[in-house]
Amino acid sequence: MNSRKIVTVLFSKMLLLLCSVFLLSLLVFYVSRLAPGDPLMSYYGERAEKMSPQEQAYARSRLGLDEPLSIQYARWLQRAFRGEFGISYKYKRDVREVIGGRIANTLLLGGVGFVLVFVLALALGVVCAWHEDKFLDRLLCRIGTVTSCIPEFWLSVVLILIFAVGLRWLPSSGAYAIDSGHNLLDRLKHLILPLTVVVISHLWYYAYLIRNKLLEEVRAEYVLLARMKGLYRRQVLFRHCLRNVLPAYFSLMAISVPHVLGGTYVVETVFSYPGIGTLLYESARYKDYNLLMLLSLLTGVTVILCNTFAQTVSERIDPRIRREDGESYEEEEQ
Repeated sequence: MNSRKIVTVLFSKMLLLLCSVFLLSLLVFYVSRLAPGDPLMSYYGERAEKMSPQEQAYARSRLGLDEPLSIQYARWLQRAFRGEFGISYKYKRDVREVIGGRIANTLLLGGVGFVLVFVLALALGVVCAWHEDKFLDRLLCRIGTVTSCIPEFWLSVVLILIFAVGLRWLPSSGAYAIDSGHNLLDRLKHLILPLTVVVISHLWYYAYLIRNKLLEEVRAEYVLLARMKGLYRRQVLFRHCLRNVLPAYFSLMAISVPHVLGGTYVVETVFSYPGIGTLLYESARYKDYNLLMLLSLLTGVTVILCNTFAQTVSERIDPRIRREDGESYEEEEQ
């Protein structure tokens, strides 16, 4: 691919990203304002119920909520281009400051969970492929099928009832105890239950994909040739099959970021873990428009970038899925 085509591809991907972010912001802006509820309750609390109609009208005008939605969106978009996203109605602070105080917790929970899911999934997939159709493989498949069907919120409640309420071994909520923000051991204790739910909820799905992909490779013709040359099954599996599967696995990891991220948001909400997921729930519940808009955009951009990266990796792995000049690789060969 020459430099002109590279520039064209990069430009098209950037244009697609901008259009996707614009459509996402437009959708979230209008849908959030059509939902029932009053943002004045988020900003003023119970005082909003005691306001007279004139006071409510003045409060809406002060927050810019008295204008048509199209004008509100145009002004929000204009400020967004300058990097200004307004203040949070609930926290009375710049939304960037509010998110900045929580994003580290989500990165910790989601990041550690993401790594554990794919490291353990790769290990489980290899074990199942090595023991294909044997007792261990069948046992892991059955256990994995059951655990993958358990909803995250239900599993979270069960673990809280057992380990926090019943046994009182672990805390049931929060990221750390009061005045223990710098206590690493306390943070780890608060991380165990939500991290367990994140890992269990996603582990088998990806382990099963790896197992099946490895078994496809094991049945390939080159494996039969390698066995005929005297290579042991272990050598073929790890030296050839696993090596051929890993590039596609890395692409799968990029695609799965939205999946794991969504699960992390749900777990944060159930465990009252102070992260982006909890903020997103609160902003939607309390009609905190400015905070909801920025959180939705951050999540949307993350999803789009990960999908774009996964598509790019897939195209590098398999040029047949790459389209150039409107024709597929197969069509060009014909």
